[in-house]
Amino acid sequence: MPLSYMSRLLLALRLLKIMREQKQHLRRLRRDRRCFHLSLYKSNRPWDAAKHMESAGAAAKELGSWNEVADFYRRASELYIECGRSQPAADALAKGARELENAVPEEAIRMFTDACVILEEDGKEQMAFDLYRASTSIYIKLERYTDAATFLLRWGLAADKCHAVNSQCKAYLGAILVYLYSHDLKQAEKCYNDCCQIDAFLNSDQNRCASKLLSAYAEGDIEEIKRVSHSSTISNLDHMIIRLARKLPTGDVSVLKAETTKEEEEPLDENDLT
Repeated sequence: MPLSYMSRLLLALRLLKIMREQKQHLRRLRRDRRCFHLSLYKSNRPWDAAKHMESAGAAAKELGSWNEVADFYRRASELYIECGRSQPAADALAKGARELENAVPEEAIRMFTDACVILEEDGKEQMAFDLYRASTSIYIKLERYTDAATFLLRWGLAADKCHAVNSQCKAYLGAILVYLYSHDLKQAEKCYNDCCQIDAFLNSDQNRCASKLLSAYAEGDIEEIKRVSHSSTISNLDHMIIRLARKLPTGDVSVLKAETTKEEEEPLDENDLT
């Protein structure tokens, strides 16, 4: 039944009251943040102030004030850095990023990336693995596949620094698969060749899997591509990568095969010394 005029008026008044309460709450948050800054300098206790900033960030999230969410968690991270604590500083950024992941994914990526930098600079790359994973997942959701592959390669480099060979090889294979999913065979091959310069990858199951997959693409063998993409090596990767691999091949594989054949048949120019 349609609402009467009086019912609509009462509903509008209630909504107006709620909006006013939210604005008042937000003003209190901003006022409290200024108070936190003052208390920081007066008491010289940045750790306590950082905790308050995180609480303010969580409250801002409940109000849907996304800019405030980022500001509060970033300030909390800065305060933890002042305490000389890289792990809590990175955790604060990661918390903020997860709050923003659906509403403002671009800012979430920036916060995850900044958190990675903090841990990398402190030699704690292994503590950043979940952050690399989270950033890659967002890039894939946004269909920014080149960025996703680049971040996977960064993950592989970080894994190499802390001698996490299995994670390193998985990240490299993941990057190759992302390029294949985006139907960029040339970039996938270049990525594979670059990764093969690293001994750990060259002697890995992930390398053998990538080699079979690229050979199947070169031959235009759709059934082989599907078989390899359902192999146990692929099944042991992160779910975000498995989902892409299971959809291979994308695009027209026969076109890729034709391009490869054409390149192989091109005559050698004796005057070209490159």
